[in-house]
Amino acid sequence: MQKAIAVTDSIYWIGGNDRETDLFEGLWALPRGVAYNAYLICDDKVALVDSIKSSNFSDYTDRLYSVIGDEKIIDYLIVDHMEPDHSGSIRMLRQIYPNLKIVGNKKTLEMIEAFYGITEGTIEVKEGDVLDLGHHKLTFAMIPMVHWPESMVTYDMTDKVLFSTDAFGGFSALEGGIFDDELDMNHFENETLRYFANIVGRYAAPTQKAIQKVRSLDLKIICPAHGPIHRANPCHIVDLYDKWSSHVTDEGVVVVYGSMYGNTKLMSDAIARSIAEQGIQDVIIHDVSRSNLSFIVRDVWKYTGLVLCSCTYNMELYPPMATLCRTLKNKMMKSRVLGLSGSYSWSKGALAELQVFAQQSGDWNLVGPAVEVKSAPTEEDILQCRELGKNVALAVKEKTKERQKNQQTA
Repeated sequence: MQKAIAVTDSIYWIGGNDRETDLFEGLWALPRGVAYNAYLICDDKVALVDSIKSSNFSDYTDRLYSVIGDEKIIDYLIVDHMEPDHSGSIRMLRQIYPNLKIVGNKKTLEMIEAFYGITEGTIEVKEGDVLDLGHHKLTFAMIPMVHWPESMVTYDMTDKVLFSTDAFGGFSALEGGIFDDELDMNHFENETLRYFANIVGRYAAPTQKAIQKVRSLDLKIICPAHGPIHRANPCHIVDLYDKWSSHVTDEGVVVVYGSMYGNTKLMSDAIARSIAEQGIQDVIIHDVSRSNLSFIVRDVWKYTGLVLCSCTYNMELYPPMATLCRTLKNKMMKSRVLGLSGSYSWSKGALAELQVFAQQSGDWNLVGPAVEVKSAPTEEDILQCRELGKNVALAVKEKTKERQKNQQTA
C-alpha cells in the first residue's frame, strides 16, 4: 500500500509517479517519467489540493487513506488547474465523497462542467478570498495563462506553503525522494527547464506577472503539481522561472541539422567547430530527425545562439526541420542570435523557408552569411560555413557583454 509523505505536520503529499506514459500531452518524451503531485491538508476541515490523472487514482487513494482512513469525510477539493493530469479523478472522488465541495474560480467551474458534467456542490473563489479550515487559512491568487486561462495558486498562510500548480513544475518521476534536498537537482532543473520551455514558455509574459505575486509571499515551501517539492531553497526555483520567462539566456549555441545523406551534417560540423574555436564552450548539436523535439526546444530556450542547417526535401524544408520551426515560432522567443544554412540538389527550397521563419518567428538577431550548398559542400562552401559559425559566436559573445553590462547598471 502506498503511504502519504508528510510535507509539514498536517500537510501531506498524496501524488503518484507515472513511468509508463511515453509522451506527455502525446508530444513530449518522458524517458524518466513524470510525477503528478497532489496534496492533503488535515485540519478541522479536511481539504485536498487537486486530484490526479485517472490512471494513478489508486496511488492517490492509497496515500489518502493511509492518513485519514477510508471513512473520514473530505470537506473540500481545491482545483488549481483543470488539465486532466490534475483533475482526471474528480468524478471518482465525488462518487466516494458525494458531499465533497469543489473549490475553484469562475473559469475552473465552467471547465468542470464541460469536462465532467458537474454543476452542484461547488464554491467559487476570487483573488484574495480565504478558505478557513480551522488552523489553516488558505488564500487564492489567479495566474491566468500559466498556462491555462483558469490557472490559480493556493497559499496556506499558516504554514507558508504555496501550492503552485504547473508553475515551478518539471518532468521526471520522483525517484525515492520528493523534496529538493533529497534529489539530484541538476537532473531535475534540466527537466524543469524542458517542461518550462515546452509547456509554459509561450506564456512568458503572464508568467512574469505570476512571479510578481509569488515574490510578495512569505514562502517556506513550494509544492508544484509536477517535480520536486522545494523546501531547502524555495526562492531558487522562482529565480529560475524568472530568468527563463525573462528570456535571459546562457552563453552557448545550439546547432540543429536535418540531413538525408550526410552532406548537411558536414556543414553543421564545420559550423560547430568554428563556433568552438571562438571560445564558446557550450555547443550543442541535434540531429532533428533523431532528437526528441522537447530536448531541442529546451536547449534552444537555454542558450543565446541557434544555427539551423537543413537539406531540401521535395522542394520544401526537410519535414522534421519544418516541425521544429513551427514549434519555435509558437514559442515567441526573444533576444537570440540565429544563423541559417541550407542545401539542395535539383531544386532550392530549404534556405528560403528558413529565411521566412527568421522574419516571422520572433526577436531573432540574424547573422550571416546565409550558406546555401548544392549537393555536397565544396572547400569554398566549408569556408562559408566556418565564417557563419565565427559570426554567430561573436554575436553570442556580444550578447553576453550586453547582459553583463545591464546587470552591472541594474
